[in-house]
Formats: sequence, structure tokens, C-alpha cells
Amino acid sequence: MTVDPATAISSVRDNETFYFCSEHCKQKFESGTPPPAEAGAPSAVEYTCPMHPEIVRDAPGFCPICGMALEPRVATLEDRPNEELIDMQRRFLISAILTVPLVVVGMMEIAPWIQWILATPVVLWGGWPFFARGWQSIVNRHLNMFTLIAMGTGTAYVYSIATTILGGPVYFEAAGVITTLVLLGQVLELRARERTSAAIKSLLGLTPKTARIVLVDGNEVDVPIERITPGTLIRVRPGERVAVDGSVVEGTTSIDESMITGEPMPVEKTEGSKVTAGTVNATGSFIMEAERVGADTLLAHIVRMVAEAQRSRAPIQKLADVVAAWFVPIVIAVAAITFVVWMAVGPEPRLAHALINAVAVLIIACPCALGLATPMSVMVATGKGATAGILIKNAETLERLASVDTLVIDKTGTLTEGKPKVTAVEGDEAQVLSLAAALERASEHPLAAAILAAAQERGVAVATATDVQIMPGRGVKGSVNGHEVEVGRDGVIVDGKSIGRITFADPIKATTPEAIRALHAKGIAVIMLTGDARATAEAVAKELGIDRIEAEVLPADKDAVVQKLQREGHRVAMAGDGINDAPALSRADVGIAMGTGTDVAIESAGITLVKGDLRGIVRARNLSETMMRNIKQNLFFAFIYNILGVPIAAGVLYPFFGILLSPMIASAAMTFSSVTVIGNALRLRRARL
Repeated sequence: MTVDPATAISSVRDNETFYFCSEHCKQKFESGTPPPAEAGAPSAVEYTCPMHPEIVRDAPGFCPICGMALEPRVATLEDRPNEELIDMQRRFLISAILTVPLVVVGMMEIAPWIQWILATPVVLWGGWPFFARGWQSIVNRHLNMFTLIAMGTGTAYVYSIATTILGGPVYFEAAGVITTLVLLGQVLELRARERTSAAIKSLLGLTPKTARIVLVDGNEVDVPIERITPGTLIRVRPGERVAVDGSVVEGTTSIDESMITGEPMPVEKTEGSKVTAGTVNATGSFIMEAERVGADTLLAHIVRMVAEAQRSRAPIQKLADVVAAWFVPIVIAVAAITFVVWMAVGPEPRLAHALINAVAVLIIACPCALGLATPMSVMVATGKGATAGILIKNAETLERLASVDTLVIDKTGTLTEGKPKVTAVEGDEAQVLSLAAALERASEHPLAAAILAAAQERGVAVATATDVQIMPGRGVKGSVNGHEVEVGRDGVIVDGKSIGRITFADPIKATTPEAIRALHAKGIAVIMLTGDARATAEAVAKELGIDRIEAEVLPADKDAVVQKLQREGHRVAMAGDGINDAPALSRADVGIAMGTGTDVAIESAGITLVKGDLRGIVRARNLSETMMRNIKQNLFFAFIYNILGVPIAAGVLYPFFGILLSPMIASAAMTFSSVTVIGNALRLRRARL
């Protein structure tokens, strides 16, 4: 069954139209999660085209636009056989066995009818998928690579039948060899494309199938991971993988989080520490409480993001799309001109020369290489990013990151640990902390937590406050024991008079200085954005060598700062971790959320750093630059290949050097071009970030 864009059910997401063969597939797509299985319902696996992600089917097949074999939208660990690869391998093997004697008979110029017998199963059975897809390309009015292959091999085969009957040279050998080589190319391409899903499969393989839960009576039992619910206590023994996201409630250990964050050093965990599904417990046994399970875990979120990003389209793809739209009609026109010119002025036998050169033109042209140049690189790059702790929302974001020249960084939680501590109290310490803590009980600001912690550590009794009002960016005020109290930038004010001031310190992350130096080395200006007083901001900026600061910025003004920089002509990336960063993250050319931050910030950003480490921005920039370089290499190869190959196949070198390109060599070159593009994209898996 083929999804015809003209008649298929459609849905729109992010200004892009997706086509479905059934209402069932559309509902699954729009809901984001598969519906419960129903009797007779289609398979839960959906298939799409790597070049045209708008094509979605509930069964394997081929793309009605480009003719390529469809593949699962999201890789799974299920050992599903690749029916397309199995079929192509079988056709290639049998065709190769028959092609060997066909070549021998052709070279010995034995009776044409023997060549006809040997070539027929190769061309008509082995090459049947190419004829079927070629015909569908005409019906769907989307001419593609298979249009050219079907025309080339079909013409050579039919012409040879006619000359066998009427007399003249035959080209059964060429038709058979071309078909076999194209089948070989399909086998190599399908195998290579399977490797692009390796990153997702490796992530899926991180989750254990069972977990040991602790029962109310203290006994422990292993259960399937699907039975775990939030609140369940789970025992994790040395060497085991954490089954779900949660917190340590008993025991201490160190955990290898490299498969999630990209950081090789184990992380110490004590009571209260967060642990993530898929990570490996290295040393001690501990008990954790499950908090996020199933599709809600960070690992599941990563898999979804990677799958969506791999199917997204980078802006640079538009160039290839424009060229591809005109490519096949132009090649057919060139083949027709080639035939006419050779018939008019070519050497004898003119018809044979005209035919063989026209077929060579049709065969050597490969729009497939051009179409694969961008999506293959995107698929591998986004998978590579996930294994390094860099989650990419879409290909466009990753492409834009390569051109960013200014990075705006929120200070608290991004440059610093985000857990400030009280370092000094001016005035009557007990009174100042008691009043401040009374108001800050109602606040979720990090400084509020620091004040409450300081009061508890010093044994200060906290007063009771009423009519508490939180003033975003300015502090909090309320009534305490009949007095109007305000806590903010000007200290602690009681009935309009300052009674003291609290000083805080927020330690700079140990990795921040290294990250700032690396960003400067890439020519990126770093701007610190903070609501802190200018003096505090300047001290941090001086210590880190930050280029510019924007201090005393209210949450609502962060978005305005990003807009101002963009009006000045800068390509701006914004990194933050709080709810108040979400508007600026959305406004920036590239929004970067620290994975340790809020879900709102992560959803607003185009890139998420799982580790919450600024060095991840450097790695993300390296990934962006490497991907763009890889795409340009692919596009260059595809363009140059066709710019040089088509004229040579047409015979432009013959008047000067007597060189003609055999259609068999043309088919080998066509196969080589697609495999080369995919192979070059797969090199991204070994890129150093």
C-alpha cells in the first residue's frame, strides 16, 4: 500500500504536513503515544522515509516520492527482520549468479537468444522493484532515481529483444550487469542506513527488564519494570542499572552516568541524591524511591527527542530539495538530447551509440545521493549528541548553533551551582533571620531556601508572617507581628527602616572557567544576565573573564535583552535553567536549557544539556560545526559527481579522447555515490566533541 500525498489523511505539526495511510496512524502521531492495542489494529511500529519524513505508514514499503525503502520512525530493541534488506539480498544473490555466465556469453558473442534467456530473470525478476517504483513515480508525478533506472535498463532490454529478432547488436549483458549492480547498491545502502539508528538502540538498551523491589514486610522480589509505580522502593545492587528515575533513600554509592551525560567520572550518591534510569551502580548497594517511571523517565524523554530530531529537516536541505525537484526531468532531457545528437552526428552504428550513451546518462545520474546528503548527517549527528549528553530538539537548531556569535548566560544555576548560602548577616542576626525567614517561607526563590537553611542552622525561631506578597525580581513583603516587613535588594526593612542586610555566596561551578575559555577560543562573546546587584555581577564576571554583564535584570526583561542583541545583528544563543528563562530561551536563535533545570525551560529550548554543564555548550557547538561540515561534504560530492558524471556519460570526451562511458561502469558509479554519502555521514559517530 502506498501513501499518496494527494489523497492521504494529513496532519500538521510545526508548520510541516505529515501524511498517513490510516486514521489509526494519524491518531497515534497526534497523541504522541500509541493508543492501547486493539484486536485487528495495525502494528504499533510506524514507518517513514529518511528523505521525506512527512510520509508515514503502518507497514514497511517504499516512499511514493523518492522510492526509497521506508524504515521505522523510532528504532526499537525488538529483533524485527528488515524485509526490504532480505528481499534485496535474495534478488542480488540470484541475479549475480545468473549475471556471471551472462557476461561470459556476452564477451564470447555467443548466440543472442542465450543471452536473452540469462538476462530475462535478472532484469524482470531481480529488477522488478525498480520497474514497480519507476512506474509509481510516474503515477505519483514524483520522478526519482528509480524512474531513471527503469528507463535505462528497460530500454536496453527491449532494444536487445528487437535486435535479437531483427538482427543487430544486443545489450542484454549491460541490462543484466546494471540491474545486479543497482541491487548491490541497495543492499549496501540498506545496511548502512540501519547503522544510523545505533544511537537510539544503545539508549533503549540501557533500561533493565526487571527491578528488585522492597516490599512492606522487608522482603525483596524481582518484578518486570512495567509493574513499577511512583513511590515503589527499589534495591539497586553493585553492577546493576537503575530501572527508573528517583531518589536515594538509604545507602551511599557512586554511579556511572556517562551513558546519559557523556561524563566519564562516576558521581557520588547519598540519601536524597537523584538517580536516573539507565545509569550503572558502581560500588555500593542502595535503596531508591521511584519517582518517574515508564515514558516519564529522562531516558524515555531522551529517546523521544532524538527520534524527533533525527526526522527533522535542516534549512540547508532546502537547496537539495530545489535541485532534486528539477534533477530527474533535466536528466531525461539530457538523455534525449544525447540520443538525438549521436543519431545525427555520431559514428556508425549510430543507433547503437545513441542508445548506449543515452542509457549511460540515465543510469549514472543519482538524485538519491543528493537527497541523502543532509538527512543522513542529521540522523547520525543527533544520535551522537544524545550519547554525549546533548539533546537536540530539531535539525534547524543544530544548524543555527554553528553561526552563533553571542552567548547569553543566566548566572544562577548556569555559571554557578544555583544553591546560594548565607555568608554574613549585618545587624541583629537573630532578628534579621527570623523576620526574613518568616517572609521567605512563601517564596520558591533560591535565596529563600538559603535564608531558611541559615535560620535552621543557627537555631533561630522563625516568626509568623501574614499578607505575604512576592515581588518578582525585587523581593518579598508582608506583615510580621503588626509590622510591615520587606526583604529585598535593600536588605531587611521594618516599617520603612533598614535593620540589617544578608550576604549570600553562590559558588561558581568548577567546570565554568574552562567552558568560558573554550567559548572565547571559538570567537563567541559571553554575556552574563542576572538579577543580582551590579557589584556582585561584576565580581563574578571579572573572575571568569566574561565579556559583558547585564545586572539587576528583572525576569520579564531577559527576553528584551535577547531582542536587543538580535537587533544589533548578533546571532544569539541563550542558556538558562529557570522558569523565568523560558521566554528568552524561546526568543533566542538557539535556546539552551541546562538539564538540571525546570521542565518549562527544557521545553522552551532547542538544545538541552543533560549534565547542566557549560562545557556541554562547547561540545554542542563542535557537534554543530562537524555536522554542517559533513553535510557540505556530502552535498559537494553529490553535486560534483553529477556535474562531471552526466556529461561524461553523454560522450563529451569522445571527440577529443575517444572515451565513452559504458552503462555498466555508470551503474557502478551511481551505486558508489549513494554509499559514499552514507559512509561519510556515519563518520560522525566517531567525531570527537
